[in-house]
Amino acid sequence: MELRQLEYFLAVAEELHFGRAAERLHIVQSAVSQQVRRLERELGMPLFDRTTRAVGLTEAGRRLLPHAREVLAARERARAAVDELRTERAATLRLGTSSGLGARLEAILDGFARLAPSAQLELVTAATDDRLRRVRSGELDATLLRGGRPVPGLELLPLWEDDVMVALPARHDLAVRDTIDMADLAGLPLRLSGPERNPALYDLVVRSCEEAGFTPEFGPEFTTAQDTLASIGYGKPSWTVFYAPHADQLPVPGVVFRRLRAPAPVMRAYLAVRPDPPRAELRALIEACHRAAA
Repeated sequence: MELRQLEYFLAVAEELHFGRAAERLHIVQSAVSQQVRRLERELGMPLFDRTTRAVGLTEAGRRLLPHAREVLAARERARAAVDELRTERAATLRLGTSSGLGARLEAILDGFARLAPSAQLELVTAATDDRLRRVRSGELDATLLRGGRPVPGLELLPLWEDDVMVALPARHDLAVRDTIDMADLAGLPLRLSGPERNPALYDLVVRSCEEAGFTPEFGPEFTTAQDTLASIGYGKPSWTVFYAPHADQLPVPGVVFRRLRAPAPVMRAYLAVRPDPPRAELRALIEACHRAAA
């Protein structure tokens, strides 16, 4: 039993006329008659009394009618459910993010909600290379990114620059200063993510150290923000760096955050998107990012 056969049966049962049923279905009358006969053969009973003047339902046809309506209505409900999901997905934007965005991300979320109130913004946290791969494949609509290294197949829209701040033990002599020179950190072990995890930040910090006249002495690698800061605050003296928006949200006992004197390193943030013409929701996100950068 096919849905099409039930659809044709229902049209004839409601019109009680094969010709009108065919017009309603926008097909030829012979196709309607053929499918109804196939259904009758499958069920083993006639569904209609046919005469030259009229068409009427048999007892089998009357019993089948409510079930046919129920089955076809269920088909429409199933189709509507999928259509609803398609609509929801079309209005959902998937944005790749990382830690350290602080108030900038809050401003983006607020701006997007104002510019596209009927859309949803889904945040996806992953490693930088993974986020870029997902944008290229279409799994993500865009990703926030730090560092302007070329990314094949994607367009980088410049947003803002973040100051890089130093985190060091509160008990260290440098902690009494409001700002410090990068050269003052020579000889103090640096805890930093490796170049494979965060190449942009690694290159920026190492280059800044070298420009200040020293090669950094690396301590244990940066793991999580909380664990690394706890080790800095209560373990062997060392230092690390955070973007200023992130540092503002990380009050940790035993650790202080200090700005660097000029020339202090800064990191440019970008929005990475595919070069295709953006849909309305993505245009709203781009505008929200630009507003957050202002």
